[in-house]
Amino acid sequence: MPVAKEFDGYFFDLDGTILLGEQLLPGVLKTLEALRQAGRQIGFLTNTTTRTRAECCHRLQRLGLEAYEEEILTAAYTSALYLRERAGASAVFVVGEPALTEELEGQGIRHTTDALEATHVLVGMDQQFHYGKLHLAMKAVRNGAELIAANPDPYCPVEGDIIPDTWSIVKAIEAASCMRPSAVIGKPSRYYGAKVLEASGLPAGRCLMIGDRLETDILFGVNNGLSTALVLTGVTSGGELRQSSIQPDYVWATLSELLTDCEV
Repeated sequence: MPVAKEFDGYFFDLDGTILLGEQLLPGVLKTLEALRQAGRQIGFLTNTTTRTRAECCHRLQRLGLEAYEEEILTAAYTSALYLRERAGASAVFVVGEPALTEELEGQGIRHTTDALEATHVLVGMDQQFHYGKLHLAMKAVRNGAELIAANPDPYCPVEGDIIPDTWSIVKAIEAASCMRPSAVIGKPSRYYGAKVLEASGLPAGRCLMIGDRLETDILFGVNNGLSTALVLTGVTSGGELRQSSIQPDYVWATLSELLTDCEV
């Protein structure tokens, strides 16, 4: 395995790895500048469903990072690709924020608010989720619609707190409908991995995935043949790491350590 500075592609999670709230995390700016100066390929891989790729790009640029929309892959965008490729003539009942619907529209995917017309129920993070939406999503699934989870994150970090994420809502719909999701799209899925490698044009063995969460970021690397690095600036603590069966190739207190080749 290459030392940390010698990969061709570097894929970064966002929340808890690159930023938290509206603040860049320690070492991020210097590290990404150094990688770009060395001619390395950069990608930003996030399970967010609350921002479009364009919004993620603007967020990074606003915080002072060089970033381009084509470098960003989100769970919302990847879910839209999945439905375009595999769902045919679909009508999607969306449980999620406007960004999720916007990415579907960008791929020509029709969405509906009629539970009995829906062929699929696509679930992302939804801060306006309520009993009425649960009822309609349950009704759609029990009527034959496929339940699709945009990502498997139970919660996400925000500045000074953590909040419920997509999987919490998926499990509510699953319990009500008595049907499990037929697909989970975001990290750590192999579908997401295939889209990342397709977009990069790089072999998996020449890429490093850096993130703060074992069960999504690090498992994503493991599932898709990438080397992995865990940063302890997000949700995973050293204690949780020691107790987990999912182990990264590198562990760093901050992203600054990428430049010093701290191999485990």
